[in-house]
Amino acid sequence: MTATTLTTRAARTDDQAFLVEANAAMARETEGKALDADVLARGVAGVFADPRRGHYRVAERGGMRVGCLLVTTEWSDWRDGDWWWIQSVYVVPEARRTGVFRALHAELEDVARATRGIVGLRLYVEHANHAAQATYASLGMHDAGYRMLETLF
Repeated sequence: MTATTLTTRAARTDDQAFLVEANAAMARETEGKALDADVLARGVAGVFADPRRGHYRVAERGGMRVGCLLVTTEWSDWRDGDWWWIQSVYVVPEARRTGVFRALHAELEDVARATRGIVGLRLYVEHANHAAQATYASLGMHDAGYRMLETLF
């Protein structure tokens, strides 16, 4: 990957194919899961169809998309505000360790701090993904002391 300037921005509808590909690749790489392409495409489109579901951010270098993340919202009655959850993080292999996530995170944090009612950023990470954990820690994120549990339907 060349040293071309890295930019970040809000995702647009013409980013949907990249977002679907990125999510599918992330699921394969991190969890060994093959996602249903039609369901995934509908899920990504659903974010654009209803902004209450969240919003995507995209990183580009030299006109090529190199990374993305999804932000969803969780209300906190304890804080009378919203947490922004960082999800669906993906950086294309050739752009890893070049500051892509750092740039996405920095922009998102700036936007969050400037948005009234946002109380902080959260994310979850696979227990075995030590490289990602180190990256998140280097950005000032810390273990919140919770385990994530679920019931899948």
